[in-house]
Formats: sequence, structure tokens, C-alpha cells
Amino acid sequence: MASCRDVEGWCIVSKLRELDFTLCFEEGVILTSLLALLLLSATCRIWALRYLPSRDISRKSRWMLWAKLILLGLAIVASCFNLFIVLSLKRTASVVWPYILEPLALLASWILTRLNHRRTRASSTILLLFWPCYTVGLAIWTRSFVQGEASKGLFVVLSKWAVELFSLPAYALECVSPDDSVQDNTESPIVTANVYSIWSFAWLTPLMQKGSKEFITENDLPALLPRDESENLGNDLENALEKHSSVWLALFLSYGGPYAGAAALKILQDILAFLQPQLLRWLLAYISNYQSTKGASNLLVGPSPLEGYVVAIIIFVVLHQYFQICFETGMRVRAGLVTAIYKKSLVLSSDERGSRASGDIVNLMSVDASRLQDLCTYGLIAISGPFQITLAFVSLYNLLGWSAFVGVAIMIISIPLNTAIARMLKKMQEQQMKNRDRRTRLMSELLANIKSIKLYAWEYAFIRRVLHVRNDLELKMLKKIGVVTALNTTLWGGIPLIVAFSSFATASVFSSRPLTADVIFPAISLFMLLQFPLAMFSQVTSNIIEALVSVKRLSDFLHAEELQQNALVKVQKSTLNIGDEVLSIKGGEFQWNKQDISAALEDINLTVHKGELVGVLGRVGSGKSSLLSAIIGDMRKAEGEVALSGNVAYAAQNPWILSASVRDNILFSHEYDEVFYNLVIEACALKPDLELLPQGDLTEVGEKGIGGQRARVALARAIYARADLVLLDDVLAAVDSHVARHVFDHVIGPQGLLATKARVLVTNSISYLKYFDQLVYLRRGIILESGSYDELMLNPDSEVRKLVHGHATSGSNSGMTTPGREGDMQATLVGELESVSEKVSRRESFTKAVLATAPKLRDASSDGITKEHSEQGRVKMEVYSQYLRAASKKGFLFFVLATVLQQVVSVMSTVMLRLWGEHNREMGANAGLTDKYFLGYGLSNLMAIFLGACAALLIWVFCSLRSSKHLHDSMLHSVMRAPLSFFETTPTGRILNLFSRDTYVVDQILARVIQNMIRTSAVCASILLVIGFSFPPFLIAVVPLAWFYYKITVYYLATSRELKRLDAVSRSPIFAWFSESLAGISTIRAYDQQAVFIANNARRIDRNQLCYLPSTAVNRWLAVRLEFVGAVIIFVTAALAVSAVMTSNVDAGLVGLVLSYALNTTGSLNWFVRSASEVEQNVVSVERIVHYAKDLEPEAPYEIPENKPTSEWPTAGEVEFREYSARYRPGLDLVLKDISMTIKPKENIGICGRTGAGKSSLLLTLFRIIEPASGAILIDEVDITKLGLHDLRSAISIVPQNPDLFEGTLRENIDPVGEHQDVDIWTALEHAHLKAYVDSLPGGLDAPVQEAGSSLSAGQRQLLCFARALLRKTKVLVLDEATSAVDLDTDRAIQEIIRGPIFRDVTILTIAHRLNTIMESDRILVLDAGRIAEFDTPKKLLENKSSIFRSMAMEAGLVQVQLDDAEVNAQE
Repeated sequence: MASCRDVEGWCIVSKLRELDFTLCFEEGVILTSLLALLLLSATCRIWALRYLPSRDISRKSRWMLWAKLILLGLAIVASCFNLFIVLSLKRTASVVWPYILEPLALLASWILTRLNHRRTRASSTILLLFWPCYTVGLAIWTRSFVQGEASKGLFVVLSKWAVELFSLPAYALECVSPDDSVQDNTESPIVTANVYSIWSFAWLTPLMQKGSKEFITENDLPALLPRDESENLGNDLENALEKHSSVWLALFLSYGGPYAGAAALKILQDILAFLQPQLLRWLLAYISNYQSTKGASNLLVGPSPLEGYVVAIIIFVVLHQYFQICFETGMRVRAGLVTAIYKKSLVLSSDERGSRASGDIVNLMSVDASRLQDLCTYGLIAISGPFQITLAFVSLYNLLGWSAFVGVAIMIISIPLNTAIARMLKKMQEQQMKNRDRRTRLMSELLANIKSIKLYAWEYAFIRRVLHVRNDLELKMLKKIGVVTALNTTLWGGIPLIVAFSSFATASVFSSRPLTADVIFPAISLFMLLQFPLAMFSQVTSNIIEALVSVKRLSDFLHAEELQQNALVKVQKSTLNIGDEVLSIKGGEFQWNKQDISAALEDINLTVHKGELVGVLGRVGSGKSSLLSAIIGDMRKAEGEVALSGNVAYAAQNPWILSASVRDNILFSHEYDEVFYNLVIEACALKPDLELLPQGDLTEVGEKGIGGQRARVALARAIYARADLVLLDDVLAAVDSHVARHVFDHVIGPQGLLATKARVLVTNSISYLKYFDQLVYLRRGIILESGSYDELMLNPDSEVRKLVHGHATSGSNSGMTTPGREGDMQATLVGELESVSEKVSRRESFTKAVLATAPKLRDASSDGITKEHSEQGRVKMEVYSQYLRAASKKGFLFFVLATVLQQVVSVMSTVMLRLWGEHNREMGANAGLTDKYFLGYGLSNLMAIFLGACAALLIWVFCSLRSSKHLHDSMLHSVMRAPLSFFETTPTGRILNLFSRDTYVVDQILARVIQNMIRTSAVCASILLVIGFSFPPFLIAVVPLAWFYYKITVYYLATSRELKRLDAVSRSPIFAWFSESLAGISTIRAYDQQAVFIANNARRIDRNQLCYLPSTAVNRWLAVRLEFVGAVIIFVTAALAVSAVMTSNVDAGLVGLVLSYALNTTGSLNWFVRSASEVEQNVVSVERIVHYAKDLEPEAPYEIPENKPTSEWPTAGEVEFREYSARYRPGLDLVLKDISMTIKPKENIGICGRTGAGKSSLLLTLFRIIEPASGAILIDEVDITKLGLHDLRSAISIVPQNPDLFEGTLRENIDPVGEHQDVDIWTALEHAHLKAYVDSLPGGLDAPVQEAGSSLSAGQRQLLCFARALLRKTKVLVLDEATSAVDLDTDRAIQEIIRGPIFRDVTILTIAHRLNTIMESDRILVLDAGRIAEFDTPKKLLENKSSIFRSMAMEAGLVQVQLDDAEVNAQE
């Protein structure tokens, strides 16, 4: 050991000076070790930096570098000078080492500064950490040195500080990043952030500042670090899985490094957290010691508050780094797993695909990956929980002896109790879910059938149904849940109090040592620390169990069998000429599953050449589609070989459409080539279809697609890819015959766009067979025959010949071309073919499609949804007041009162503790249980528990239930009163969302967050009051702290709110894309686009990560700032306490009381902001509900008492229109213009007109679904606009075009209001030809009807609507296309009913597309563009050669028949 030249030698604590170390310890240990560490770490870092390339730096940056180097150079000179003095003067230094090491270390730091500045983009962490530590060490040394040998060594001190004088400005410059290029959002700010910025999350501050001024969008968010991009994360996991089969191990190797570091940080944080009570104990012991000896011992004054402060700072740096690492790891695990699952699902073998539903695979991704993400967030508590509990036990045992374990025993007993309550809650919540589903089902049905409900005036019946489920089932259960939740919160709040009380009681009876303040307050804060691990522990264990299950499922999936690699051999050829072989299958045998005994396809031999058209024929289930699957490699190849030259395009039998624009669906990730694209659109006859879409080919289509166009869009995709081999699976089946002909001629046939490619077409149609170069006929998976069309037709036994002749003779030419037009067709075809041949010559020049470059992350997919009413920014105060009004202001007042009183009582109990401790100190012994102060403590604890229970019950049962009922009911009534146009312009999903998600928030979440917020604000207030009351100077510190706190929370609330929204919005596209891709796996594989889709998936995940990371980091940012406030409060309080003890007579009890409150500040402040922001996030639901309840325009009133018609009205049924005009919504054109006509009672009127003439609108005006723009309608001389809607609508009957049925019984469907007898219902059913059917059902009228009536056929549903109309027996009946879905016999029967005796006295208005249904009407009304074009008897209209009605009848082929009948009648 180096020699020590100081008098005190190698002791640690100085005996000569108060509160000081010896000089040898300071120089030999503190300074020397710091310098040695710098030298060592700088050397290592320099070694590492040698390998990095140099960067170009700006002029400003170069000046900074020179300034740093010059300053450090001067410091080195000063340091060498210092060494020279010490060596020449021998005496001044106690230890020589630091003087020798200093110039060396500085030289190393000079080199490090230069390299670091030129080669990296962030400041050097080594230097940033070294200088503050060294300065503090030097300050301590200076104090000792000056106190000890002030005379001799002043010169040394000055030269030592000269080094500092040069170094500190260099350190200040080092804090600025060497990279001063302008930051944009294309890279993460973490890249250039220094260590302080990372520890304090300061790199987020610019985002927070922006967030407080304007609304943040995705473009403001910082980019991901390259290591966090899902592609890299997925690759890491894949590589790990290749080496190790265990998923746990693979996850740990891929992402576990930082996580292990986090575990170390967590353990450190636990130890520090338990240091706090110990420090408190030392401080209090010192104070009571100081009091009893009044100033004799001055042992501990200085560092205690400082130590507390340092510990607080270390705690918060460590804790938040730990949290951030956990969240980041969780995010990486999820991204890696999702990427891996997605990649795996694209290569699953057919066996595995068969045994797993798409839903299961999506679940793996949404549920299981998220479970592992949650485990990462809190999983370390499984290690740290037991560690914390052990630490607490040990510390408590030191304080209270074995009586501490009485409290611990109570805690342990309370755990099963809590689990039991949790189980109860879970059961109730499950039941509640069922109730909620039932209500949501009712609501969705109500919204789906809203038109019928309004036409039949059934609103009240349906509101009753919904309210029954809501009020009698859901809210009753909610009340039970509320009571149990209140009990649960009371228990959690009360147990620590009971624990502390019982421990103190035991100790006061059995312990000989007096329980003074320095024992009581540390013990209380230890009990409080214990609360968290115990509460979290049960949650974490269940998390771990869930994660184990998930990992097992993931592991099964990731190790599942993949597609056969050698199923097909790809032959690489640079060019393919006409006639070259593209595909050859020799002796192929294919099966779907390994276990299959017989193969799906056997002994397949097939060659296809470039430019050939091959047809595959066969009956249903003969293996036609399987053959195509075998070609693209989706089946297992048992034997034989498949060779493929070039690439493939594939159009599946049921076409797969992406949720994207039509153009994107056709391009399918290829580059856009306008000329060819337009050719394809024309060839597939898509032009007229695209013209109908709102934005042409840029219109978004859902994955459900657009009817018959789907097949052609998939076909267009196959053409556009311009592949060498095109596989088409029965693409002509889904289109009309003339379109099929067009597509065959322009695309598939010998003159089509694909004429130069090899094409395989599966077909059932025989009309085009003569154009095929080769036909293959399959039966039961074997090629029965193959050859050219002519060869097969010459062979009398050929199946193809039998097929052609069989269908041609029976006249059902399945080509479906209409016989009379053959000649015209030929003529047009010749014309078309000439233009096609020009195209063919051009077609040679079209090269293969090229894959387009991937879009950037930020302009990824659109979400294609109409804008929903959504507020941005702060929630208005008005919303809060409306919520309180709904919840009852009185109840809320009592709740706040109870919460505040609970805090008051809890402060009282702490005061009692203080008095008790002081009493014990004066007595020098414990007074046992009889002590009045101790009893006061016990009583106030009981009061606190009781008041807590009251507050919880008040908010859960009293306020929350009332607001739920009030808000839901007013919204329901408001929505039911809205006019039909509202439902036509608002997506059902949006309304349903309000009734499910937002109602759930109001029911169960809002009460909880409001309770938290009021409670934490009461706690914060009590803390400030207690400290301020005890030490008034503290209130001076409150002002700046409050200002700082306020600024931070404003920043935080504004930004976190928007980030939450962004995170939610960016999450759903991941799932949508995933389930879509699963549906189209064979298409993706056939086009060989797995890589494109994987990259697309990665982009979507990255978009979500981009939003997720800041949303977690923001919470850390806030917490670090708040902990800083908390640490300042602790420091100020401790300093004030110590000074107060010195100057005035303050007892240890008071200091203990105040400090135990100060230690709680950070937690409380943090929770307050969090709960305030949660309230704000959730109150948005109230805002949306109130918007619906208050701001929807209602339709006219249901009843107007002064204008109520007589119960018999209408008696005759005369309907008169007077100059009537109407439009659907204000701002739209008129749909009916100046209609004037009178319909006599008992008349039967047929209404017809082209599509869009205003037929249905005319009927809707009768029911006032559309209100008049001018004019009036009179029924029996009563103006219908003067009546209430219910009176009007229940006086007219309608049989609507699309029959709406509801889930329930048949009786409820025919008569939802329940106003008719069963006898009447049966009569109505008999007339509607349904009686026999209903009789046959088990349950008759009580037979169940499934949702939307799916258990009945379309015809039966229409007849049921007829029965409704028959039952109502009104004088006016409206039939809107009432028989469109029934077969001809039933139609005839219905016509007989309408003309029969039942409806003899009824005025009937009928709209029809089948003109024969209105031919026998009394008069016919022809509408054209909203005006009356013709209105006369059918006979007169038919005789008029120029009438519109006649031309329509001719098209329908009815005129000839009618005129023939007329002639026959005339002859007779």
C-alpha cells in the first residue's frame, strides 16, 4: 500500500474534524479510484473507437472540438505543474498516487474527446459521469485539507482547482452533442442524446412541448431505432429458434440482455427503497438523542438530509430506467413474435392449415403475444416481490422484534381472502359480459331493422325489450359488482392499517423497549412498502401461468409442419419462346394430408407450353381445383415430379380481395403501367363498374368485395402480373353470360391479352371448348382423357363428346348465349376481334410486371373509414357537470365529504402515533393497550376504514349506477327518435360502439378513475397541509414547486391523450392485415409474394411501435419530473426539520410525522396526475354519449294530443296528393316534384317506373319518413302532417321490399306489440299460406326465429310480413315489391288474396318490377324522374302506342299476350 504521510494514517473517519474522512482515505481511495477508473474505461473506449469511421462535422462543431481540446490541454499542463510541486515539496501530499494519475487520466480523456467527437454522434458517457463525481470528491478533500493544514498547502489547493477551472468548461461543452445537424423525425432522438437526457427522458421534451401547443399526429413521432424495427426483431427470434427449440430460451437470447440488466436495476431499486426507512430511523434517533442530551452530541447533523436526497435521486433514475427497459423488452417480444407468427403462417403445410382455424392463428398473435408482452412489463416482480418482502421482514424484525410477525401473519392470511373476492368478481363479470352481449345483440338487431320499426310504429315495444335487459339484468348485476368492488377496495386500504395496529399492540404489551418515534414511523413506512409487492404478487402469478400456457401454444405453432420444400422444381430460363415447355408434371401423385390413405390426385401427366390454352373439365369434386393447388405447390407431393419455368399468376375460385383500393387489388404490389392497366380494365369489362364507384378505381373495397366484380378484379390481377403461366379457376362462372363472352374473347381466348402465355382454365362451360389447344378431363383425381378438342370429339366413347352432345341437344347450352341474337353476336365479335389483333401485336412489347418499391413507414395504408364525431383537446367542463347531474349532485357531494373526512381521520391517527411515541419516550416504558393515545390511534384507524367503505359504496352504488341508467336511457330514447336519414348516413358500428364500449366505460371504469382521482387529490392536500402546518417556511418552497408541477402536468395531459389515441388507431390495421392474409395464403404463395406481405406486416407493426413507444416513455418522463419534485420536498422538509431541532424545541415525533408524509409525496403526486389523465381519457365516453343524447335532430312528435284522430280513422281510405314535393335531406335535390292526384277509396293502384323514378319515395312520404318540401297529403280529408307519427303509422299497413325479422318467437315477429289474440294470428297466417308451415314447427307460434330471420327462407319471410299486414286490418295497404322473393306459385296465391274478399274494402298501392303483378290493377301510375308521367287504366295505357307503360310491357314480353287476350274477348 502506498505510504500515508498524514498524522491520522489509514483510518476512514477522521477523529480530529467533525463529520469528515481522513486525508489519506480521501486521496488514496476516493480520488485515486476515480482517476484510475477514468484511465481504464477511457483506454478501453479509445480502443473501441479506433475501428469506427470518421464523420464529416460542421464548422460550428469543429470550433467546439478545438475549444474542448485547448481547455483540456491547459488542464493537463496545470496538472503536470501540480505533480512537479508535490514531488519537489514532498510534504504537501498525504498520498502521491492521485497526483501521478491525474495527468495520465487527463491525457486519456483528451484523446477520448477527440475520437468521440469525430466518430460518434453522442457525447461521451464516461466523461459526463466522471467530472461531477471528481468535482464532488475534490470539494470534500478541499474542505478537509483547508481545515487541517490551512497554512502549508494553500498553493497545492489552488493549483488543484486550476485543473478544475479548465476542465469544467470542457465538461460543459461535452454535454452538447457533437452532431449538430437538424433533427427531423426520420431518426430517433436517442441516437444523439447524452446519458443525462436518456436518464431523465429529456429527449422527449421537444415532443411534449409540441403536444402542449398543437395536436400531435403520427408525423411528429420520433422514428424507431433500427434495432427496434420488427424486421430485425423477427430475424433475431428466427435465428434463435433455429438453434434452440425452446421458445423461452429463444426469447431470452433474442431480447433478454437488457432485461437481465433491468432485473439488476430492480433489485438495486428495492434495496434503496428499503434504505429510506432506515435513513428516517437514523435521523429520528439522532433527534431524540439530541433532545435528551440537549446538544452534547453533535454526531450526525450534516449528511442525513443530503443522503436522503441522493438516495431519492438514485431511486428515481434507476426505477424509471427499469420500467422503460421492461416496456421496451415487452414491445420487442410482441413485435418479434408477431413477425415470426406471420412468417410461419405463410409456410404452414395443408395438414396444419386444416387443423387450425384462422381465428386461432389471429388469437396467437393478438392474445398470446400480448400476454408475453404483459409478462415482460411486470414479470420481474416475481423475483423482486419475494426479495422486497424478505427485506421488509428483516428490517421490521430489527425495529419491533418478533411482534412484527403478528402483522405479517395477518397480511398472509388476508391474501386468500382477497383471492376469494377476486374470484367472486370474476364470476360476476362473466355473467355481466353475457348480459352486455345480449343487450348489444338486441341493439344491433334494432338498428338493422330500424326502417321496419319506424314504418310499423313499434319503437316503444323495442325500447321496452332493450330496457328490460339493461335495467332488470345488467344494472342489477352492476349493483352487486359495485358492492363487492367497494368491499375489495376497503380491504386493500384497511389491511395495512390493521397490520400496523396489531403489530404495535403486540409490541407495546410484550416489548421492554419503549416504542418511540424512531421506531414507530420507520415501521409504518415499511408496512406501507410491503403493500405493493403483496398486492402485485397474486396478479403476477396469474400472469405467469397465462404466459406458460401461451408459450406452449406458440411453441406448438412455431414448430408446426411446413409446406413441402421440394413439391415443385423451378427451372431458371432466361427467355421463353412460343412453344417452350412452361409446366410439366410426370407421374404426379398428390395428397392434402399425410394421413390420407388414397391420394387426391393420382398418376397426373401434363405438359403445358407457352401460348397454349389448356382446359380442365370434370364433375364437381373430381379434383380440378386440387390440380391447380398441386401446380402452385400447396399440396403434398407423394411421388412424381413437377417442373415449372417462369412465374405464376393465379385466380382462385372464390376470389380473394384485399381491403384496399380496386387499383391496388389489381396491381398487387406491382408497378403501375397506365397503358397496360387500362387495357386490362377494358378486357375484364370493369370499366362500367368502376364508373359507378364514388372514386373510380381508387375506391376502397372491403375484404368482402363487391359482388360479381370480385371475380373480375381477381382475374384482372392475374392478367396484370403478366406471368408465364396463368392458372384460372372457373373465373367465368360468377359473371353474366354476355360478360363471360367478352372476357373470354378479350382475355383468355386465342385472340385475348393472354394469348402468348401458357394458361390453364378450369371450366364447367362447354361453349368455348373448341378454342382450347388441349383438354383434360378429370374423374376422381385421375386424368381420364386428354387431347385436343377435335381428337376428343372424333372418339365416340369420349366423356367430353358425351358432355358436349348431352348439353347441346337438351337445349340448355350452358354458354347461355341467347338464341335469337347469334347473328348479331357474330357481327360484333368480328369487329371486336379486329381491334383485338391490333392489341396482340402491341402485346408482344409488354414486359413482365415489376414489383413496386415499398412505401415509406409513415405513408403506409389508409384506414378508409368515414370521419367519426371526435373531439380533440381538453374535455369541456360542461361534460363533467352533465355527468354529475346524471349521477346526482348530492350523492357526489357526500362521496367527496367522506373521502376528505377519511384523510382527516388518517392524519389524526398519525398525530396520535406521534403523541404516543413522545409519551413512551418520556415514561421510558410502554403503557400497554390502556394508553389513551394508542386507543385513539386504533379508533381513528377504524374510522378511516369505515369512511373509506362509505365513500366507495357512495360512488359505486349511488352515483355510478344512476349516471349509467340516466345516460344510457336518454341516449337510447334520443337515437330511437332520430329520423331514418340519420341511420342511413351513420354506420351501424359507430352507434353500436356507443352502446357497447362507451356505455361500458360509464358503467365500470369511470367510477373507479374518479374515485382514484378524488382520493389522491385529498392525500396530496393532506400532505401539503401537514408539512406546512408543522414547518411554515416549507410553504415558501411550495409556490415554485406547484408552478413546476402544473407546467409538467399540462404538457403531459395534452401529449399523452393524443398518443393514446394514436396507439389505439395504429393497432387495428395489424390484425386486419393478418386475418386478411390468412384468407389469401394460396394466392400470396402462387404469386410468390411472401416477402412483400411480410414486409407489409412489418411496416404495420412498426407503425404501431412508433406510437406505442412514446406513449410509455411519456409516463416515465412525467414520473421522473414528479419524483424530482418529490425529492425536493423530502430534502426541504428534512433540512427544515434538522434546522428546527437545532434552533427551536421540536420533538422527534413531529419530525417523524412530517417526514413520513414527505416520503409519500412522490407516489401521491404521480398518482394524482395519472388519475387525472385517466379521468380525462374516459370522460370522453360521456362526451360522446351526451352528444348523441342531446344533439340528434328528432323527427316529428309521436303523438299530438289536440290532433288525435278517431280510433276508426281512416274509414274510407281515400288518399289525395296536393302539389306535393319532397326531398330526402335538406340540401339534396327534390325526389318528388308537384305530385297531384286523388286515389278513390277501395282502388287498387299499380305504381311503376324505371329505377330511380321515385316509386319507393312516394310510399315513404305516406308514412312521413320523408317530410314534404311543399304541398300536402290527405287521407280521408285529414292532413297527415298535422298528426302524430304513431297515430299516422299505425293507421296504414306496409309489406316492405326487404322483410325484416327479429330474434325471438314467431308470435313476437308477427305482433311485437302484443295487441292481438292467437286466433287472429292463426287466421292471418292461414291467409298468408303459412299456417301449414307454422303448424309443422315444434312450438308453433312460439317457435324460435334466429337473428334476422335466417331460419326462414326469403319467401317465407315475405309471407310473414304479409301476415303482419293482414293482422292490422287497416284501410290503406302499401305493397313495396312484396313478392320479389317468392316463387311463381306463391306469387299467384298472394295475388289472389290481394284481389280476394279480405282486401275488397282496402285501398291498395303496389310497386312492382314484375309488371304482370299490376296488370290487373284499377289504374296504373307511371313515374318518371319524380313526376307523374301517366296515370290511367292499364287497357288505355297499352292501347296508346307512345306510352311509357307500353314500352316497358313490351320489354317484359307482356304486350303480345295482353293484346291477344283483348282480341279473343272482342270476338266473343
